[in-house]
Amino acid sequence: QVQLVESGGGLVQAGGSLRLSCAASGRTFSSVAMGWFRQAPGKEREFVAATTWNGSGKYYADSLKGRFTISRDNAKNTVYLQMNSLKPEDTAVYYCAADASAGTILMGPYAYWGQGTQVTVSS
Repeated sequence: QVQLVESGGGLVQAGGSLRLSCAASGRTFSSVAMGWFRQAPGKEREFVAATTWNGSGKYYADSLKGRFTISRDNAKNTVYLQMNSLKPEDTAVYYCAADASAGTILMGPYAYWGQGTQVTVSS
């Protein structure tokens, strides 16, 4: 059974940092893109960042460039999201996604999704 499990979320003050992890199991994702999305209360889910299978290509939402960094460790079947200089508007549930082979790395659709991890940034 394929699973994506996010961790690392929590409560942080504005200006702080968090590092999210997404551990995949059930199959290897070393040959496919992986990404992060987020959904704030009352809003639609939005793209955050994505990386190609080998990490050579990395893509970010324009509003997050310079603050967020995506990386992956294929040996560990894990993708990370380093979030710095967090703002209250970054508060959301963050979801990991894998395998956009049926579409595009930015738009998806992604075949696999995690359950999400809550990130709350206080002002």
